[in-house]
Amino acid sequence: MLFNSLQFIIFYPIIVFIYFLIPFRYRWILLLAGSYYFYMVWKPIYVILLLISTLLDYFAAIQMSKHQTREKRRIYLLLSLFGNLGLLFFYKYFNFIAEALNNTLLFLPFELKIPFHNLLLPVGISFYTFQTLAYTIDVYRGKIAAERHLGYFALYVSYFPQLVAGPIERSESLLPQLHQHFFFDRKRTSYGLKLMIWGFFKKIVIADNLAIMVEQVYSTPNAYSAIFFIIATVFFAYQIYCDFSGYSDIAKGAALIMGIELMDNFHSPYGATSIGDFWGKWHISLSTWFRDYLYIPLGGNRVNEVRHLFNIFIVFLVSGIWHGANWTFFVWGLYHGACIITSHLISAIGNKITLLPKNMQSHPIYKIWQMFLTFILVCIGWVFFRANTISDAFYILKSVFLNNSLSHTPFTTIWAQLPLPTYILSPLCVIIIVLHIIHMRAKSDNIVEILHGRPAWIRWPVYYMIMFFILFLGQYDQANFIYFQF
Repeated sequence: MLFNSLQFIIFYPIIVFIYFLIPFRYRWILLLAGSYYFYMVWKPIYVILLLISTLLDYFAAIQMSKHQTREKRRIYLLLSLFGNLGLLFFYKYFNFIAEALNNTLLFLPFELKIPFHNLLLPVGISFYTFQTLAYTIDVYRGKIAAERHLGYFALYVSYFPQLVAGPIERSESLLPQLHQHFFFDRKRTSYGLKLMIWGFFKKIVIADNLAIMVEQVYSTPNAYSAIFFIIATVFFAYQIYCDFSGYSDIAKGAALIMGIELMDNFHSPYGATSIGDFWGKWHISLSTWFRDYLYIPLGGNRVNEVRHLFNIFIVFLVSGIWHGANWTFFVWGLYHGACIITSHLISAIGNKITLLPKNMQSHPIYKIWQMFLTFILVCIGWVFFRANTISDAFYILKSVFLNNSLSHTPFTTIWAQLPLPTYILSPLCVIIIVLHIIHMRAKSDNIVEILHGRPAWIRWPVYYMIMFFILFLGQYDQANFIYFQF
């Protein structure tokens, strides 16, 4: 089920109404049934995979809790790892690996071909797999106790607001809240509804309108010049941000109304002053997952310098692969890993050689320059992320950086050729500029939080303006969220 669908607009209020109407001891049943229905609306058969993952990790955790020695506990951890990652590999990466192997097998003197499967990628499989793996790993480490109630554990895995696109919640945060008795709270509901509306605004007004321009340019790159690639890539930077953070805001608001607090997934990422800082602000639930369950177990920064850089490389390589079975994501991960490593090396040199006086390094102009440079580096990465093929990505970058001139076409002509009417394009450009200023100046990109505590004559005109844009500029074609494909 999509958040931006009529089904959800009907489904969610019914769930909330019944949730606060029934006794507390039955609420987990309601939420579990609602979560499974929410997932099954897409394709009912794939709920079986959700059940397999749930039962496997419930069993593994219970068995680990019965043994004190790590050797015996490790058997059930490996069962969880191989079971979950095996399903993820089969549905998400099998065809990709098979194609690569088949291309290699063409050089053999005899014919040998690995068959493909025609199964769809289950929505949200990467998210709920990582969420439940975090649970079994934490149980193995003794960080948390195994959840004995199968119903509550199943709800932890499938909780509908964040089931298909995160945030990837940790068991020590979400499970205790699922057990907690919450009463209806007017202020909490008001805040949650405003957060949901802000998320819908980012999705159907900004992201879905920008998608029209981005799709047209990136689907036929040979038909466009460098200036259109620059515009489309900047638009995509905000399309993917508003699409993904919009989902996170809706999820967070929907859960908050029922009393449950989900983690923040974004902290003004386009106000970052380095690629490392960007990853501390973008998709935080995933980046912290990789930190805690891959980077630190590899040794983190507690090893020699070469191994430290290798650990960084591995984390970003896996991050790229996590996003999809396509060489574009593979290169995108390598690119960000290379940026982090390069930044680390430059920083190490800078500690020994003072490149700028300290008073200059703290100057606002220098910080703005860092933000600008980081945004450009992030946008270069987005080219690989968005392009349909590696060759398209390099064609776009070559057109932008190696052409003698970006464009001799007048601005008015360029504006007229953009596939959006002026009455939509003009406010979108203003909104993007305002969002970028917010990212540069505010710690939070949550407009509801920014406006909280402000006088009513400031807050309500902004709220009414957001509602106006949703009603008159929103795209109501129920477009999928970008991260559903992961």
